[in-house]
Amino acid sequence: MRIITGSARGVRLDTLEGEMTRPTTERAKEAVFSILRARADLSGARVLDLFAGCGQLGLEALSAGAAHAVLVDQSREAVRVIEKNAAKTRLADRCTILCSDAASYLRSRRGHEAFDCIFLDPPYAMRAVAATVEDILRARLLAPGGLIVCESGEPDPLGFGTGTALSGHFSLLREAKYGKAYITLVTAASATGAGGDES
Repeated sequence: MRIITGSARGVRLDTLEGEMTRPTTERAKEAVFSILRARADLSGARVLDLFAGCGQLGLEALSAGAAHAVLVDQSREAVRVIEKNAAKTRLADRCTILCSDAASYLRSRRGHEAFDCIFLDPPYAMRAVAATVEDILRARLLAPGGLIVCESGEPDPLGFGTGTALSGHFSLLREAKYGKAYITLVTAASATGAGGDES
């Protein structure tokens, strides 16, 4: 596993074994950042990497020019690996690394400064994409025009095909399958913004 673009290109990252910290494959990561480069300029962006695992998505964004990244994982072992990878890539001064579950972190940050790009890659067995996106909406943590990149083990985790209430908050930019992973890229729908429900 390595950084594929930017200032830390080629740096190999430490990873964690086990299903609960399954890293995004390099093929899927290359596709994600190719799409991001076509859709948005990461230069100066504020990035949130939830269920960060070894930290590769947040660190990749920093390498590509993001100003700051917050990387969150509930595993202390994962946090130690992220810290090591941040040092290896010389990006530690531009990231905040937190040991917390995603839901608790999002509750604690409600109303704080929003993010331009949010990576969401929970363990497939948790099926947590939709619930976590709801928490992001409630916390108002997606900036206007911001992007959410979801990785899941099932297609259409936000219900665009069924017209769920959650899908109405977003415009679908891209969905593609890479191996067992479904990558979904969405942006806040202009009519709703990123505010969501106040409840």
